[in-house]
Amino acid sequence: MKILVAIKQVPERDAQISIAADGRWIDESDLSYTINEPDAYALEEALQLKEKNGGEVVVLCAGPERVTSTLREALAKGADRAIHIEADDLGERDTLGIAQLLADAARAESPDLILTGLQSDDLGLGQTGVVLAELLGIPHATIIMQVEVTTAGLKVKRELEDGWFQYVEMPLPALLTIQSGGNKLRYATLMGIKKAKTKETKTVQAAPATAAQAITLERVYLPEKQKKTEILTGTPAEVAAKLVEKLKFEVRAI
Repeated sequence: MKILVAIKQVPERDAQISIAADGRWIDESDLSYTINEPDAYALEEALQLKEKNGGEVVVLCAGPERVTSTLREALAKGADRAIHIEADDLGERDTLGIAQLLADAARAESPDLILTGLQSDDLGLGQTGVVLAELLGIPHATIIMQVEVTTAGLKVKRELEDGWFQYVEMPLPALLTIQSGGNKLRYATLMGIKKAKTKETKTVQAAPATAAQAITLERVYLPEKQKKTEILTGTPAEVAAKLVEKLKFEVRAI
C-alpha cells in the first residue's frame, strides 16, 4: 500500500505573532516553523498503517524552501520519501489553488490512500483535504480517529458530536482527514535523523496560478477588546434564567 500524506508547515504554537505592515497576514520575518499538528497525526496514522500492513509512506508539502525542514522531520520519523512542491506564492492561492497543486503531485504518485490533517493551525479552514479528494475523483471521509485495512478497502471510525462515533466502510483509493489525538505522536530518533539524510526528497516547481481566487483574505487583526456592562432585572429566577441564556448563547461558556 502506498500512502501519501499531505502536510503543511505552520508557525510554532508559542511563536510571538505580529501583524504584517499591510495588515493582510502575519509578519513572517522572524518566525520559527513546524509541522501542522493535525498533519502530524495524519503522518503517525500512515506510519502505523505501514507497520501493520507494509508499503510506503510518501510525504508531500507545498511552500518555499524552508518547508524542507518539515519534510526532513517527517522522513526522520519514518516516512520513506518526500516531495516538495516549491511555491513562494501560497498566500496568493486559495484552497482550490493549493489543492490543485497537491492533486497534480498526487496523480503522478497514484497512491492507494491519501491522508491529511483535519485542518491547519494557522487558517483552520478544514477544506483542503476534501477539495483534493474531489479533484482526484476519489471517496473521502473526515474527522477520522481510527483506520483499519480490510479485504474490501478500509473501515474507519469518525468522530461525531456529543461523544458519538460513526463507522464507515469505503473502497480504495480514498482520502481521509485525520482528527488530532487519535494516536500518540512519535519522536524522531537519532537513527531516524541519520537515515533521513539519505532518503529521497524530490522537488517539483509549482505550476503558475491561472485562475482568480474565489476567496481572498482582506484583513488580519488582533481581537478587539470591548467593555460592556448589562444589568439584568427581574426576580431571582428570571435573572438566573437570563444569565444562563447569555452564558450559553453569547459567551458560549456552558
